[in-house]
Parts: sequence; structure tokens; C-alpha cells
Amino acid sequence: MTDYDQARFTDEDGEGYEPLLSEKDATSVDVDGPLPDGLTRDELELPELAEPELARHYTRLSQMNYGVTTGPYPLGSCTMKYNPPFTEDVAALPDGLVHPDRPEDATQGTLELLYDLQDYLGRIGGMDAVTLQPPAGAAGEFTGILVAKAYHEHNGEGDRSEVIVPESAHGTNFASAAMGGYDVVELPGGEDGRVDLEALEAALSEDTAALMLTNPNTLGLFERDIEEIARMVHDVGGLLYYDGANLNALLGRARPGDMGFDIMHYNVHKTFATPHGGGGPGAGPVGVVDRLAPFLPKPRVRKRDGEDAYETFDPEHTIGKVHGRDGNWLVLVKTYAYIARLGDEGLADASAKAVLNANYLAEQIDYEVPYGPFHHEFVASAGEQDAADVAKRMLDYGVHPPTTKWPEIVDEALMTEPTEVESRDTLADLARAFDAVASEDEATVTSAPERTTAARIDQTAAARNLRLSWQDLE
Repeated sequence: MTDYDQARFTDEDGEGYEPLLSEKDATSVDVDGPLPDGLTRDELELPELAEPELARHYTRLSQMNYGVTTGPYPLGSCTMKYNPPFTEDVAALPDGLVHPDRPEDATQGTLELLYDLQDYLGRIGGMDAVTLQPPAGAAGEFTGILVAKAYHEHNGEGDRSEVIVPESAHGTNFASAAMGGYDVVELPGGEDGRVDLEALEAALSEDTAALMLTNPNTLGLFERDIEEIARMVHDVGGLLYYDGANLNALLGRARPGDMGFDIMHYNVHKTFATPHGGGGPGAGPVGVVDRLAPFLPKPRVRKRDGEDAYETFDPEHTIGKVHGRDGNWLVLVKTYAYIARLGDEGLADASAKAVLNANYLAEQIDYEVPYGPFHHEFVASAGEQDAADVAKRMLDYGVHPPTTKWPEIVDEALMTEPTEVESRDTLADLARAFDAVASEDEATVTSAPERTTAARIDQTAAARNLRLSWQDLE
């Protein structure tokens, strides 16, 4: 080896280490020639398939999947509705591919869209200020809790240590409060499925930082005492947090801000733009009333004083960043396009049909449906049947089953949200599947599914022994 070659295989202290190639290989490499023998293979194992075979293989795989373009997807509390492809077309426009670090004068179109979307969401939710940064609903929850915490600390009340969460709340509510450093106080529900005011009174104290509430709740029931609930929370100095998972029921008809909520997150990927299944992408903007605006993440977008132009700014007491500057930008573009296309009348029509479809389907099925009337979703009971077995059997009838086993307020829960996009025909298909399973014997239901590509699996074993690639099958 030359002195130069030796130097390349010596560290700063002069100690030698093994080169990637042997000395023989290193001295015989021709930079313009083939690779050394040690880095080449005589045979390359690739599948020998004709193009039609490959195309048919992937087409068959795609036909095994079920999605919003295949049929109804009635997962309660998830708002898995068909979203029009035009939003994808808008997000794919070349003008949207703007690097976030370009100077603001060169990204005025981007900033204008973000500013207008902040305004849209603020008006829809009755909020005074909005951040678009959080990348999902759970991230929005956590951001909202951090804003509440910063607000209390700024006011010299950082010793508030509790967040109240109803027993029927989404699991992320409990997690977000705990991650924010709070003790979680679980609030039992009343006999009517709504907040029990006496239980709330007992839970509230000077330690209360916030009450996290979904309205309508996870049973699809509107909290009729919401103004009294807001008064009770505010009287002890707490904040009222709105979980936006069920906002699909209120669009254009009611606003959380008008009910007394101080903070809310929007699941824009569910309510407006992008099916959220498969792990993303999502976006969870957070809206707040005026007194909480100084604590929102940085930066936000505003109009320049006296100019027809836009700029970013840092709120006075910001909690800092929670994501990249513009959040999940393309999801936000799709949200903007969806809201702009529907307008005020379209959004109100969507929520009206979502409520109508839920109540109509609840009346059509043979399973017991406690409570009601409903907003956008309902929870039926499988009764003597196991809800998970019912869900497996519904697959054999060509429909996607509802959410099962939750909320636990209803025995063997079948939580169903048909959304506004389904017609009477597809609602009839769902009802027929429900009723067919309800009338079947135990052996048939517990052995399902029989007609799907994959049979029933041991879900616990599947979770504990993941097979993440084809190589794991060997």
C-alpha cells in the first residue's frame, strides 16, 4: 500500500484499523473498472415474472382490501367517510410544493392559505385563535393541555394538579392529561348516558385545571346541560376542553365556543379531508378563546399591518413548537379545499345528513340500541352475542363492521357511525348485515369469518409475534 493508502486506514491517534477491502483488493481496484470480486455476485435472485403476471398479482392484492372506496366504513367515533379525490388533486398541484424555509415574501400564497384556514376553523368552532401545527388529534389534545398548563402557570396557579375526564372519553384524553403532568380524575356518567352533574360537582375543586369533554359524547348524545357544565368548571377557575372527534355532528349548526369551551382540537383529517385509517397522515389544529391565544405554539400567521400581505409571528407566551412550522401541510391543503368547496350551506347539510343517517340506521337494526336520539353515531348492544364475534361475521356479508367493545357503558358495544356520505341503499346493506348476524346460531357466528381471504386469527398472538415482512414467514 502507498503512504496515502496507509493514512486512509489510520485514525487520529495513529492506531491502525481494518480497511473495508484487503490490501490486495485495495491495490488492485481500478476506479474505472468492475468492482472487486468480494463485492460482486455471480447470480442475482430476482423473481422471473412477466409484466402481466406482476400487474395481476398486485391487482388481486388490492381487491383483498376494504376501504372507503369499497363500501361503508361505520367505525363509531372515527368518522371514516369517503373523501372526494378533488382534494387530492388540489394537494398535488405544483404550486403547493413550497419549501418551508423559503423567505416569506416568496411564499405569500402558502401563508394566505394558512391564514384563511385558521379563520375557517376559528369560525366553525367559535374560537378566537387557531394553530395548525399539531400533526394528529392526539397531538392536538396534548398541545391543548400544554396551553392550559401554561395559562394556569402564567396566572400563578401552576399548582392545579387535576384534569377531569369522563369514563366514556377517548383513551387519548386520559393519556394527554397524564403526559401533561396532571392527575386524571375519572368522571362517571349519569343514567341517561350524559355527564352526571352531581358527580361533576363532587369532582371539581381548586385543583381542577380542566375538564376534557366530547360533545356529542361517545354514545352519540348531545350534552344538554353543556352551558351549566361550562359554568361549573369556570366557577372553580378551570378550563373546558373540547375533543373534536365528533365535530362532524355539529358542522354549521353549533359551535363549541358558543357552548363555553375554551380550547378545542379539530380532527381535520376525519371531519374534512383525509381518511385517517392506517396510521395517518393526520392534522389536529387547536383553537382557543382570546385569553389563551398568547400561549399557542409558534409561529402563527397573520396579516401585515396596513398591507395586503402575510407574515408569521410568535405568540407572546408561546409554549414553543410542537411540529414543523406549517404542520402536515398537504393535509391542511386538502382541508382548506374541502371547506371552501362545501361552504357554509354544504357543511350544515353534511352534519344534518350525518345525524339523519345515524338515527335512521339505529331504527332499522334488530339489536338493542339504548339511549337516543343520536347525533352522527349510536351504540347498539350485541346482547348475548360477543361483539367481536358479530364484527367478524359481518365481514362475511361484505360490509365493514363497527367499533366493538367500547364504550364499556353499553354491554358488548357495537359503536356505529354511518356518516353523511351513505345512501339509503348502503344503509340498508348495513342493516341487513346486522340483522342477519343477530339471527344466526352461536357456532356460525363464533367461527366467522368464512368468506374472507384470511380466516380468524389469534389476535393476541399476532400482536405479540409480529410478522413484518415476507421473510418472517420462512
